[in-house]
Amino acid sequence: MNLTVIKLRSWIYTVLFLAWCTIAGTILLPWLVTRNTTLMAIRIWVRGIMWLARNVAGVHHRTIGAEHIPDGPCIIGAQHQSSYETYRIFLELRQPVLVLKRELIWIPLIGWYMGRGGMVPVDRGAGASAMRKMLRSTDAALARGDQVVIFPEGSRIPMGVQAPYRPGIAAIYSHCKVPLIPMALNSGPLWGKSRVLKLPGTITFQFLPALPADLRKNELLTALRESVEGAGLPDPSKEPI
Repeated sequence: MNLTVIKLRSWIYTVLFLAWCTIAGTILLPWLVTRNTTLMAIRIWVRGIMWLARNVAGVHHRTIGAEHIPDGPCIIGAQHQSSYETYRIFLELRQPVLVLKRELIWIPLIGWYMGRGGMVPVDRGAGASAMRKMLRSTDAALARGDQVVIFPEGSRIPMGVQAPYRPGIAAIYSHCKVPLIPMALNSGPLWGKSRVLKLPGTITFQFLPALPADLRKNELLTALRESVEGAGLPDPSKEPI
């Protein structure tokens, strides 16, 4: 596809995305009553984003390994390459709860939905107190039967680049005693970290078998990295459309 056409479609997607966020975020405000109704509203919003991604930007999606997600509470340790997965995960899991930086809760409209949806905000500058609060919130989410999604790198990292894992994933794994499911993905080359340009292609999410229980911290971090990087997902920007 011609690069000029791709750029034009990307800009159209961006304009429509902002319009959809404003319209949906406003219309769905009455749904911010309970956590369940808030999650329903978030899913409506996300389905609109996915429709725009497919039909305007030409970005499609596939999921592999969904059978590895347990019916009950679990932790999803996911790679993080773009904002795409923070939207799409709400359509992949039954009761998702994201561990996210506290500043996202302050974003008008979107932040209100994150707060009412039971997400787990983390104040990265609060040290040990932030860790304790995160564990309490995670305990509450898992007690409800939710799936807690955490991005171990703590930020969006380009595909093929390694970054150290933050201690939160090890603390949650050690404290909560529920299955930890690694999740590999390859959204970065198409969606990017912060660019307007969206390249057409197919983004893959791959859920992998649960990691063994009772691993030590370094063993866990090594096993998690080996699992997601061993998935070997291809660069979708280099695949034929």
